[in-house]
Amino acid sequence: MITLVLLALLGICVLVQLYFALVYFFPLSRHQDPAITQHVPVSVIVAAHNEQDNLFELLPMLLDQEYPEFEILVVNDRSDDDTEFYLYELEKQFPNFKVVTVKKTPEYLNSKKYALALGIRAATYERMLFTDADCRPYSTKWIEKMQSGYVTGVDLVLGYSPYAQLKGFLNHLIRYETLLTAIQYLSQANKGHAYMGVGRNLSYTKTCFFRNKGFASHIKTTGGDDDLFVRDAVNNSKVNIVIDKEAQTWSIPKKTFREWTTQKRRHLSAGKQYKANDKRKIGAFVISNIFFYVLAIILLVINSHLAILAAIVGLRYIVMFSAYASVARRLNDKLSLFLLPVLDIVYFFNYLFLGISVLLYKRIRWK
Repeated sequence: MITLVLLALLGICVLVQLYFALVYFFPLSRHQDPAITQHVPVSVIVAAHNEQDNLFELLPMLLDQEYPEFEILVVNDRSDDDTEFYLYELEKQFPNFKVVTVKKTPEYLNSKKYALALGIRAATYERMLFTDADCRPYSTKWIEKMQSGYVTGVDLVLGYSPYAQLKGFLNHLIRYETLLTAIQYLSQANKGHAYMGVGRNLSYTKTCFFRNKGFASHIKTTGGDDDLFVRDAVNNSKVNIVIDKEAQTWSIPKKTFREWTTQKRRHLSAGKQYKANDKRKIGAFVISNIFFYVLAIILLVINSHLAILAAIVGLRYIVMFSAYASVARRLNDKLSLFLLPVLDIVYFFNYLFLGISVLLYKRIRWK
């Protein structure tokens, strides 16, 4: 009797996952970005704190973008390296390059959000495109591709920003986590239910920013300049997604498990402030996956009804992994099918442990 109950629960978990795959994930794999219809001027904004080496690589790539009219605005956020000297040299050479300097962040305000807010106020153009200093655009068409998302009524565009492929299992795990996160938020936005974006590749208008009172609702919170802003903006803004390879940026991932988990704890901490309905959706997907593995392991240990267990597990693997692979191909993101079963179970159990640590240990730092 207990075995049948566990099998039933396992089946429910799989049904929940199949719902997400069929309703959200597979449709995302068929998404087509719109073609750009007009070239509206754009302000590209980067907030940088002691990022001299990264800026040496990023800024020439931004200045080399193939777009009729744009400016690059860098907010030098309390840097004590040679960032200031380098930025002002560029400002002398390029008329479309602008620098905003932050000497001190007001007490109790989040430093990155304060820097971004100053950059937004100083931006020349209505449309703004954001990335981080450690990111790199995949192409010289990045600005143009991201601006194609501004179809009628849209004033916020979500993009994709994967991590570079390096050696080692940790790199596979980080890229898998990034892919699954993107599959969730992009597929929800594709269905008209946006709940987050990533600041590594995000665009919105000044009107959108000020209409939603900027970062006011979470100005003291560490992190959330991207996802929590999107959370607020979707109340009265139309959102679109752009996912072509030329519209993406990439960055170098963390090199150690400790650095990565610290980063993920910060992201999960901001996630606690998502809307209740969004947290239910995310929770349903994540919890169904965690319980799927827990129940499957228990049933395997019990060694009963193995044929039914194999059928349920096989169905789940075929459908879910097909969905992940389909979206990965659409995003032109490499996914290791050989490691997929291992990455999947490690990802969801790591998600569980990180979630528990965020609840128990609340001190989260930015820089």
